[in-house]
Amino acid sequence: MHLLKSLRLLAASLLVAGALQAQNATSYHTPPKDIADLLLAKPTPAVSVSGKGEWMLLSERESYPDVEELGQPELKIAGLRLNPNNFAPSRQNFINNFRIRNIRTGKEVAVAGLPQGLLATSVSYSPSEQKIAFVHNGDNRLDLYVIDVATQKATRISKQPLNATLGSPYQWVDDQTILYKAATQPAAAAPKKRITPQGPTVQENIGKAAPMPTYQDMIRSPYDEELFQFYATAQLVQNKAGVETKIGAPAIYNSIALSPDNQYLLARTLGRPFSYLVPAYGFASTVSIMDRQGKTIKKLFDLPSTEGTPSGYDNTQDVPRGFEWRDDEAATLVWAKPLDSGLIKKQVPHHDAVYALSAPFIGQPKELFRTGMRFRGVQWGNSTLALVSEGLRSKQTTRTSLYNPATGKMEVLYDLSQNDAYNSPGAPVTRKNNYGRNVVFTVDNGTKLLMNNTTGASPKGDLPFFAKFDLATKKNEILWRSGENSYEYVAEVLDADKLVLLTRRESQQDVPNYYIKNLVLRVADRPITQFANPYPAMEGVTMQKVFYKRADGVDLTGNLYLPKGYNKEKDGPLPVIMWAYPREFNSADDAAQVRGSQHRFTTISSGSPIFYVTQGYAVLDAAEMPIVAKAGQKPNDSFVEQLELNARAAINKLSEMGVGDSTRMAVGGHSYGAFMTANLLAHTNLFKAGIARSGAYNRTLTPFGFQNEDRTYWEAPQLYYEMSPFSYANKIKTPLLLIHGEADDNTGTYPINSERLFNAVKGHGGTVRLVMLPYEAHGYRGKENLLHVLWEQYNWVEKYVKGAKANSSQPATRSF
Repeated sequence: MHLLKSLRLLAASLLVAGALQAQNATSYHTPPKDIADLLLAKPTPAVSVSGKGEWMLLSERESYPDVEELGQPELKIAGLRLNPNNFAPSRQNFINNFRIRNIRTGKEVAVAGLPQGLLATSVSYSPSEQKIAFVHNGDNRLDLYVIDVATQKATRISKQPLNATLGSPYQWVDDQTILYKAATQPAAAAPKKRITPQGPTVQENIGKAAPMPTYQDMIRSPYDEELFQFYATAQLVQNKAGVETKIGAPAIYNSIALSPDNQYLLARTLGRPFSYLVPAYGFASTVSIMDRQGKTIKKLFDLPSTEGTPSGYDNTQDVPRGFEWRDDEAATLVWAKPLDSGLIKKQVPHHDAVYALSAPFIGQPKELFRTGMRFRGVQWGNSTLALVSEGLRSKQTTRTSLYNPATGKMEVLYDLSQNDAYNSPGAPVTRKNNYGRNVVFTVDNGTKLLMNNTTGASPKGDLPFFAKFDLATKKNEILWRSGENSYEYVAEVLDADKLVLLTRRESQQDVPNYYIKNLVLRVADRPITQFANPYPAMEGVTMQKVFYKRADGVDLTGNLYLPKGYNKEKDGPLPVIMWAYPREFNSADDAAQVRGSQHRFTTISSGSPIFYVTQGYAVLDAAEMPIVAKAGQKPNDSFVEQLELNARAAINKLSEMGVGDSTRMAVGGHSYGAFMTANLLAHTNLFKAGIARSGAYNRTLTPFGFQNEDRTYWEAPQLYYEMSPFSYANKIKTPLLLIHGEADDNTGTYPINSERLFNAVKGHGGTVRLVMLPYEAHGYRGKENLLHVLWEQYNWVEKYVKGAKANSSQPATRSF
């Protein structure tokens, strides 16, 4: 008996030891030096130019925060992630330094008076553009600073700490006056969690449909409700010349908008009961108009929680929505309301109506116009000019119409597929009116609009342009277009009358920099910045846009990167890393359009696969993976079949070019790209390895739709099953690296997706590795985590791709 007991203990200890060995936590690792240097390169400053073209603000940031910073206390509640110590979002990209440059003289100076350890957010110019405000995120409070542009000095103006829990924390009134939301209590006064709750958490629904996406970080208990009430409650404050005055009573302000004449406030406040299904921005709310002292002039609407939104894209609640001030009038409020009870499939002549109500906000609202599709917004111009946007996500279509507010006349300017980039005319140029609002304007005696197209998609790739749009012929006259050997777009219109522009220009060899361009005088462009190359390790790497067809004739493209010094005749085909993200199209013509430019400078983001070109790999980035609707079907009805067509076409192209070894291919992607990767490994044998980051692999966990699929699980259960790589985990034998942030906050991509797929593949004997990143959300930010991800990916492809048996008909490869 004693011997049997000893054997059992030994067996148990061996099982535990085996389990510990299989799940042993690893320390952080770093990738090869070239890769690490690329990741940690200090980014070039962000640029913001005043509307008059006089000043340029350069904002400097560090590359990435340490994991220790990510690991600071965080409150996840009501769809928000907050720093519980200072009433601010917990995951922000901070500015660490400011410099100001006078564009005319070229003189540049550092801003004085900045707080030590600057962590700045929410930067904006004052109406005159002589001052710049920003919020400094301190350890236990938020402070508002103002930079005087003339003296280049920053001064703290807030005495009360700000509250940035919901939306923008402040807005300018004039150069001496700012409105902001202030915290009502110190963070230390937050409610304490009771060990013994008052009772269980109970949710109930009685006959009301509430089809909701799988939001994360929701309110889950009465205690969560208390916390949300505490952190979201704010006091409106007016700061005029340093004197703070309270406006009204504390409330949960979802949004505050000042009228163009600065006399009224459009306030949307949240109230109980708080939803357990939707984020804070979908809570029941009250829309009111207040005066500048905080007195309610008119309560417009009590709006229900968005829990009642019908499922299906383009459906909406049967309530008013889209509240905004009309930019070209002193105080006129505008909003939309459905005419189809919120159900887009209802057969009605018009689906939305847009209404207006002007100060003093008495009487009945006036109907301005109706739209045949779902109303999306208005760009206001003047009493006779506005541009109305409408569209349908389900049909991938959009329409822009010319609207005359004086007569009510509406004329369609253009109808487009939202995926038809070739025919997009661009965005109308705006200028400030007498209220300081950006409005659309006309040129050439009211006959044309100025249009800026910062993409300029064409069969030759992206060629941004600047144009005049004729309102009569409804056609663009291109005034300037980017050269075909570079990539240049208009960043700001400095003088619309004299056509003086600020452009941003780059090429494969030239770092993006800014220039003054004069389309009237046609003088030589004047350089404004001289940013240096932050990526010396990438010098000599080549990039080209490759064009190819899949078997059914759909045209595809991808961005191919090849190592420095590579010669295919001498070095032979390389191992390949293919990176992609699928997109749905209703039209094969739209799917075939060329996207991107091969003349752009390679800027490497943390999630990019381009790092590995420094290690002897060919990298096909942004490989097109279109999923195209076939006759009488929706795109996803042949999702897996089309993934394989796309992948085979890319592999064949690289093989035919002689640069890619078809027997040594890896595929990878993030989010929906990870979903794509797992499906390709489950249904094909095209690849030697896969890298799937933060994906969703079991579509039954997103039962009310996902991506652009608006059918629910109960409407199309077979589709959900067949599109889920989890359903075919037993067929995933190709080595699969799964990476996921343990605090993923994205709708649908819960970390359990990767955990369950790992267990399923492991349970069927597949080769799989799961890496869970501490503190990371859907996008990864921590420096140590990012370096480790690059190390994991590098080792995975080195072991399972580069080390795989090469194609015997091709020469062996070497590392570069």
